[in-house]
Amino acid sequence: MNSPIHPTIEEGPANRNRPDTVHEGDRQFANTLARGLEVLRAFGPFDQSLGNKEISLRTGLPKPTISRLTYTLVELGYLRHDLRSGRYQLASSVLSLGHPLLASLHLRQAARPLMKGLADHCSGAVSMGLRERLDIVYVESCRSRRDVARTTPDIGTARPICSSTIGWAYLAACAPAEREAVLNQIKVRHPDDYRHHRSLIDRALQDIQDRGFCMSIGDLRPEVSAVGVPMRRTVDGQIVAFNCGMLAETTTREIVEAEVGPRLVALVREVESSLWLQ
Repeated sequence: MNSPIHPTIEEGPANRNRPDTVHEGDRQFANTLARGLEVLRAFGPFDQSLGNKEISLRTGLPKPTISRLTYTLVELGYLRHDLRSGRYQLASSVLSLGHPLLASLHLRQAARPLMKGLADHCSGAVSMGLRERLDIVYVESCRSRRDVARTTPDIGTARPICSSTIGWAYLAACAPAEREAVLNQIKVRHPDDYRHHRSLIDRALQDIQDRGFCMSIGDLRPEVSAVGVPMRRTVDGQIVAFNCGMLAETTTREIVEAEVGPRLVALVREVESSLWLQ
């Protein structure tokens, strides 16, 4: 019998936030498919490999279920299994899932040279993202060569909506009802993050309304200054947001506010103009 002090995996918080739990009772929802995708999502950018136990802890799924899912994903080519260690790695078939989306986003090609120019100018990184659940996922990212060894944004990097300038920019572009729905989800699933960041979100929304961009000068990470800007036009119904991040030691609040923020706004407006020409 399990002690209440040491809950089983099925009783943990990860279980309450799983898609199959959130959609419980929905007969149209394919739980097995959702669980298989959760296994793939368990792998982070710094994970070379994971074992079934680690995947179980990260997903909230019981280990016997994980064993069946990882076996299936290996057979389909989405995972590789190291027989000696018993651990799993993402396989090349995973790339085929995201490539059609990236290839179809012609916006990336239009924005890339502008993003690289700004990244070089401020010795930082400029990224473009789309929403994925309660995160913003980068679909394009450009870094200055002078900063390449010290920052790690890349395509596929995820940033929480509630605690990133690119997330705040996304919220600013949402219709009021959609914004409140997203904030309510964050409040329910990540109450501590919501309480800690709500005042920053409100300030960012006002800043974007007043001057087109929001800032974080050490508010989120003491070593990083960042700016966020939303596109005013959706792409295939999706809101696109941009950010620019720099090491705080290489810039000042005045430079970020008077130069980097307006430059990122101008970049986004130029990208918007290119869409009207397509």
